Amino acid sequence: MSKKLRRKNNSVLKRIGLRFLKLTLFLILPVIIFIYTFQLKDVIVTGTTRYEQEEIMDRLISTEIDNNTLILYLKYKYFTEVRIPFVEKVSCELVDKNSLNIRVYDKKIIGCIEFMGDYLYFDKDGIIVESTSKRLNDIPLVKGLKYQKIVLNEKLEVQKEELFDVILNLTQQIEKRELEVSTISFNKQYEVTLDLGDIKAMIGKRSTYDEILAKLKNIIIEAEGKKLTIDMRAGTDYFIAKPEISAD
Repeated sequence: MSKKLRRKNNSVLKRIGLRFLKLTLFLILPVIIFIYTFQLKDVIVTGTTRYEQEEIMDRLISTEIDNNTLILYLKYKYFTEVRIPFVEKVSCELVDKNSLNIRVYDKKIIGCIEFMGDYLYFDKDGIIVESTSKRLNDIPLVKGLKYQKIVLNEKLEVQKEELFDVILNLTQQIEKRELEVSTISFNKQYEVTLDLGDIKAMIGKRSTYDEILAKLKNIIIEAEGKKLTIDMRAGTDYFIAKPEISAD
């Protein structure tokens, strides 16, 4: 190979080397700096009562690139809809280059029905918001409804639409009185029976249930863990209580 040709080849290699160096300086190096600067180190999750912080983080941080604070913030702020069971939405707040605050908004669920081995959870408007094999202990199971139509994210069609107002009133008062109700049952006359573990309370059919549930709360306190069936259908001034008979 002639000296002239070798000099020409060396010149080409130098130009390629310089271009690669420029590319490294102006493109690759800033990316490296960006990744290093915005390393996600601290996340605070608030708002949810159904998930631990680690569970939310595991669902939101699913790839290696999600460990970048700015990318994760922009991802859930503008581009990606969060799909987590029983979660309405998630909002992110950029605290600093290494920290995020994540606010989780739980879906407001008032009851569930059991259908073909799954539990279908519905909101105050009767819209089915989730379907899962998992039973949430703080959500009452509603029995006695006759279903006309069951479609996820659509309204649950039952024999009387007014029943959802009844269920909403019941669940609001149950939450207010801190009653541990596992089941709300309707009979053919739409009278209500509540299952509270050791106590079964027949509270009848009413326009509102605030007064009767206030009295039921007092009865439970006085019962001190006894197994009782309480008939409160006749009125709010008196009730009939009898011990639960064991199946044994």
